[in-house]
Amino acid sequence: MNLHQLRYAVALAEELSFSRAAQREGVRQPPFSQQIGKLEEELGVRLFERTTRQVRLTPAGEAFVAEARASLAHAARAAESARRVGRGEAGRLVVGFVGSAANLTLPKLLRRFRARYPGVQVELRELPTAQQAEELRQGLLDVGLLHAPVAGLAAEVLTTRTVARELLLAALPAGHRQAARTSLPLSALADEPFVLFPRRYGPALHDQITALARAAGFEPRVVQEAVQMHTIVGLVAAGIGVSLVPESLARQRRADVAFRPLSPAARVVTLDVAWRTGDPNPLIRTFRSLLPAPPARA
Repeated sequence: MNLHQLRYAVALAEELSFSRAAQREGVRQPPFSQQIGKLEEELGVRLFERTTRQVRLTPAGEAFVAEARASLAHAARAAESARRVGRGEAGRLVVGFVGSAANLTLPKLLRRFRARYPGVQVELRELPTAQQAEELRQGLLDVGLLHAPVAGLAAEVLTTRTVARELLLAALPAGHRQAARTSLPLSALADEPFVLFPRRYGPALHDQITALARAAGFEPRVVQEAVQMHTIVGLVAAGIGVSLVPESLARQRRADVAFRPLSPAARVVTLDVAWRTGDPNPLIRTFRSLLPAPPARA
């Protein structure tokens, strides 16, 4: 039994004429009749009563044709599902992101992606850059939003594309003596305790922050480490210390944290989308097709 035979049986049930059913299916009548005969022989029952004047369904034929229609519909859905996945319009996409991406870039990308491809299930995982890079390398993530460049073995197999550039801001407890200033030199924080993430979780951004501090004449005195950016901001609010964070975090508009520009303005940090070079997953190609143009360099 095959799909052709199922279609032929349904066509004959609807046309009740071998000639019309064969014409509808685009085949000559003799091969059409032979396939119906083979189907009945395989089933061991007669599906159609034939006379010289008419064709009609038997009770067994009525039962068979009802199930044949359901099977054909299911096969059509299966074929369309495969085509949609192959076109990158359905399936499951696992996306990693650093905490700062959740404030602006990630929501924009997800709104655009979901509007265009509602059939794709997106799984989101908040992870630091280094862990994203490793999980991308291992195939545990499909796409990552992170701070490039990445290091180690992952650097050899990943492609990155910058999608956002941000300034670094000082994050201070709301009651801090420097919070009343509209901007401040980084040297004003030289004696302050810092809250920072461990370097192993985001080497590129960590090195940018420490390089800025050293250029201002001091080494950051880190009194507390935290992996996620929103946790760092929460610890700043608690008065544990100060920090330097991407400007998108200021969108949180917290009353207990003051975000202040540095003077002169700190160099920009980039947010990059990363994926495995040459990955054949069509969903990755689909996601990449909706990325914004790389922002102009500051």
